[in-house]
Amino acid sequence: MKFFRLDSSIRTEDSVSRALADLVEAEWVRAHPDAEFIRRDLGRRPLPAIWPVAEASRTTEEHARTDEQRAATAFAAELADELLACDAYLLAIPMYNFGVPQQVKHWFDVIITDPRAADVSRQILPGRPAVLVEARGGGYTPGTPRAGWDHATPYVQRMLADVWGLDVLTARAELTAADVNPAMAELRPLAHRLLAEARVEATEHARTIAERLRTAPNTRTGAALDEVRPSGSR
Repeated sequence: MKFFRLDSSIRTEDSVSRALADLVEAEWVRAHPDAEFIRRDLGRRPLPAIWPVAEASRTTEEHARTDEQRAATAFAAELADELLACDAYLLAIPMYNFGVPQQVKHWFDVIITDPRAADVSRQILPGRPAVLVEARGGGYTPGTPRAGWDHATPYVQRMLADVWGLDVLTARAELTAADVNPAMAELRPLAHRLLAEARVEATEHARTIAERLRTAPNTRTGAALDEVRPSGSR
């Protein structure tokens, strides 16, 4: 059993998305103590800025590629291998400036340069389960002043569910900036309630997937799995 965990918060202390992800991981470890985790922390260790080079290599014949292009292509293959090797996924993604963190967008972009993921009409992880945990400093639900300003969730959902085919369960905390923003002081009780609800939701999602894996442990089926190969090989 293998789990993939992606973190992307630039905060290493008091990160809500990391804390919610920790709850999910704890449940998975409890249910599957022998499982392996593949981890990618884009907040602490952003990817090198290789996407333009990796993208250029897609339209360059193998014999004509530069050493830089070959290295970028191999790194993209490593990222794709990490995904294809796993049975379930945990992605912790906060919203920054009303959108997806740039390091997450870069991660998606680099993976799509890999030949196995390049055809976005062909899902590479069909039906595999995932928990998406989100943290948003403000409030963006219908009826709030900034309803419709959340440009992170729709993009991430499209990529994970529609492009890659993951079966995604989402836990979301809003108003996470209330405790540190004096202008939001009156919203703190609501923020605390929403965080408590997100914690319960994340835990329940983790248990749902753990049970699903217990009864049907092999989620790595389909054509995409047949194309898994050692990292960096061509």
